[in-house]
Amino acid sequence: MNADVLKEKFAAAAPAIRAEFQNIKTNFSEVSLGEYNIGQVIGGMRGMIGLLYETSALDPEEGIRFRGYSIPELRQLLPKAPGGTEPLPEGIFYLMLMGELPTEDDVRMVSVEFQKRSIVPSYVFSVLDSLPRQTHPMTQFSMAITAMQTESVFAKAYHDGLSKSEYWSYLYEDVMNLIGRLPRIAAYIYRRTYKEDVHIEPLPNLDWAGNMAHMLGFEDENFKKMMRLYLTIHVDHEGGNVSAHTTRLVGSALSDPYLCFASAMNGLAGPLHGLASQEVIRWILAMKEELGDKVLDKDAVTKYIHKTLDEGRVVPGYGHAVLRKTDPRFVAQREFALKYMPDDPLIKIIGLLYEVVPQVLKETGKVKNPWPNVDAHSGALLVHFGLVEYDFYTVLFGVSRSLGVLSSLIWDRYLGLPIERPKSVTLKFLQQKVANMTPKPVAAGSDE
Repeated sequence: MNADVLKEKFAAAAPAIRAEFQNIKTNFSEVSLGEYNIGQVIGGMRGMIGLLYETSALDPEEGIRFRGYSIPELRQLLPKAPGGTEPLPEGIFYLMLMGELPTEDDVRMVSVEFQKRSIVPSYVFSVLDSLPRQTHPMTQFSMAITAMQTESVFAKAYHDGLSKSEYWSYLYEDVMNLIGRLPRIAAYIYRRTYKEDVHIEPLPNLDWAGNMAHMLGFEDENFKKMMRLYLTIHVDHEGGNVSAHTTRLVGSALSDPYLCFASAMNGLAGPLHGLASQEVIRWILAMKEELGDKVLDKDAVTKYIHKTLDEGRVVPGYGHAVLRKTDPRFVAQREFALKYMPDDPLIKIIGLLYEVVPQVLKETGKVKNPWPNVDAHSGALLVHFGLVEYDFYTVLFGVSRSLGVLSSLIWDRYLGLPIERPKSVTLKFLQQKVANMTPKPVAAGSDE
């Protein structure tokens, strides 16, 4: 193979630039650039308020709130399916869009709308069928959403000409159509990839989450309850996370909801965002294989956690960029597990990890938040019911996330928010800012 001269030249020149970057990051992160500092600029804009986002807000100490309501409150207040114990996702969509708690009639109305709009064009299935069966489910999901862009009501109306004051109305139609179709698309990908292409038709008059459970092939009523909970608690996490911000960013260019949401799903597919739940299960199964009958022994598990950290890896499912307490979404799933499957071996392991991991992480002194996030538990619930195809988990996350990011997108267009265009700076700019300054190292144990 011929040498790639450009790549070699880059590899030779880049280390010096990285060294200077690391110097600024380590020694000058606290240098002010006005209302924020260098550390925030090069650290993912952590904590910088720069977005208006209506549907949810995240408090480091209190957790996520949807229009002011916490997850425990919503599990009590949102309407449920007949005989059900968990809220219907249609209810939290209504809440995020309207800013008020829905009645049972409101939720039924949303369910009917999603049902009416749930027919997926046949060419979308043809696009999926043209892909190799081993194509990652998230790749299939993103491609199916993008393929549906030809259906965009907003794109057609914009092409034909319309007033800015009308943007939201046409975009609303796209949002409702897209959300209504996602369970069918997700189930088709699952059955095509893992169940020998044997598909299950949707049932009329079944709620959005219940129908997806049915089309996936799971008729256990407790699985349907779990799916309603899962699709409710994963809907949104304020505006700065990758999938929410991507939806907002792409939408600010007046791209239609299909393009916005497909872009968001490409972000959700990243290991630092939506892939986390499957990483948790893989890590636990590796621990089970190594520890054998000692997998519920506290000392053995503690040693395994230390081993994971000593190898330079993280304990998946623990820690969060913003939260500084146990994720309320973890708590909701934990309560569900203890009610419906307390003797499940995997659920017992999750409980032991909840007891052990935070203490180990605290001892390292390097983690601001040692508590579990939503991903620490969600995979275990799915495994219990037999949905063991881990690569599919992020698709479920994506179906849920549509409710939050797309309801917010409607508000973006109604409010007429402009195209996003933050200012960027170069490394040379930062070098000039810190020139002749005495280094002030970042405190040991700080967490990015």
